[in-house]
Amino acid sequence: MKNIFAISIIILGFCVNNAAAVELPSGKNERLPNLVLIFIDDLGYADIGPFGASTYPTPNLDLLAKEGRKFTDFVTSTAVCSASRASLLTGCYNVRLGIHGAYGPHAKEGLNPDEMTLAELCKQKDYATACFGKWHLGVHKDFLPLQNGFDQYYGLPYSNDMWPFHPDYVDLPPDAEKRKRGYPDLPLIEGNEIIDAQVSGEEGCLAM
Repeated sequence: MKNIFAISIIILGFCVNNAAAVELPSGKNERLPNLVLIFIDDLGYADIGPFGASTYPTPNLDLLAKEGRKFTDFVTSTAVCSASRASLLTGCYNVRLGIHGAYGPHAKEGLNPDEMTLAELCKQKDYATACFGKWHLGVHKDFLPLQNGFDQYYGLPYSNDMWPFHPDYVDLPPDAEKRKRGYPDLPLIEGNEIIDAQVSGEEGCLAM
């Protein structure tokens, strides 16, 4: 479980099941495909095998590219965590959504539940939806994935470096006021509930 979590915290996963079927012009019914969207912070174009990485293997990603569809051009609305995720899920410029940067642990705002997301669009076609990993679009219940079209959620509400053991604070005493004021304990959420209020590095939450 630790290894899975260490991977998932850097992934915004949007996956759906092919429960629905669509009628083709020929009159035949064809099941809709599974959709898996992986969104990784700080990933360069040639950092994985399908796009040229050769100094280390990425066999699972290579297989996804081979059996799925590979896009060689991709543009985000911005290079910042929350803002880019908001654009990806809604198709809107982050500025229109009022999300300009990365939400911190104390943020009172989040993705407006009235916005239409990819998950909600897929549910209109009877897909089942799930999100795993870093959400970073609001920490309060109203903004979490289950309120934005996802049936399941398991992951972190914000960046895994926004926690008491951030490099800026790691050498401070454990009870240092600055540490707690800057970053609270990092929670792990399943659905809408916190299942681990104090995730530790030993649990695999640091993506080094």
